[in-house]
Amino acid sequence: MTQYMDFEKPLAEIEGKAEELRALARANEEMDIEAEAEALDVKAGQMLDDLYKDLTAWRKCQVARHPDRPHCKDYIAALFTEFTPLAGDRNFADDLAVMGGLARFNDQPVMVIGHEKGSDTKSRIERNFGMARPEGYRKAIRLMQMADKFGLPVITLVDTPGAYPGKGAEERGQSEAIARSTEACLQIGVPLVSIVIGEGGSGGAVAFASANRVAMLEHSVYSVITPEGCASILWKDAEKMREAAQALRLTADALQELGVVDHVIDEPKGGAHRDADTAIKAVGETIQQLLNELKAMDGPALIKDRQQKYLKLGSKGLAA
Repeated sequence: MTQYMDFEKPLAEIEGKAEELRALARANEEMDIEAEAEALDVKAGQMLDDLYKDLTAWRKCQVARHPDRPHCKDYIAALFTEFTPLAGDRNFADDLAVMGGLARFNDQPVMVIGHEKGSDTKSRIERNFGMARPEGYRKAIRLMQMADKFGLPVITLVDTPGAYPGKGAEERGQSEAIARSTEACLQIGVPLVSIVIGEGGSGGAVAFASANRVAMLEHSVYSVITPEGCASILWKDAEKMREAAQALRLTADALQELGVVDHVIDEPKGGAHRDADTAIKAVGETIQQLLNELKAMDGPALIKDRQQKYLKLGSKGLAA
């Protein structure tokens, strides 16, 4: 059953009426109302085009957070074979908000790491809604170092509102773990490709996405803070999240313009949650394209390419 966002309420009414007509027809075979239902389908399709043609930054945040949007485990199941999960940071515990392991991508051995939010109440609680604790980042470091040792490309799938800010996480060195994970991204001598598939929140995302190539799905977001958090700090009012979202320039097209993101992946009409298979296929094609761009580079060249990418950030427009 489709879950509609607040700005999709008119669309929900039209699609609901079409479904009601079809339900009546199924209950009474003598009723011929398919033409009316198809007319409503056409109207709904046009409305869907209009709604998604020029989404505001805040609406993109809502789409990026849609519960039916494909998550890390869905991408791994569809795009990777022989996935062997690797657990734990060899120090404290295994963080279920971060999943990763050895796999094959188009028959090439790789290391895949990503945030997993969960898909129902039970799994969301188990996965801590994709908010990693220090042991999650230390697990990622361990897997990146393993990939470096065996010459395996690293693919990261980013989908987190941010690192978990709880007392226990802070006591175990949350900021240090994030910094070390970011450092590992910059130091490994293998190709590193990162895809923002939903939310890219704060240092929790940067710790996985300091990559040679960064791509974002069209309706995903990537920012130093959530719009609600920004509004609470600047205006002391979380309800100003719409203004904050616009000011943060957190959308894929804005970040590509700034040079933060290298590639924007088109989503199916109505967002990835309406056609997960198409969205996942597009992500797979992009991963292969970005890996192809990096395959001729050796370890030192990959490290230099990555470092130069981030040293150049913020330099656009300075010459003028």
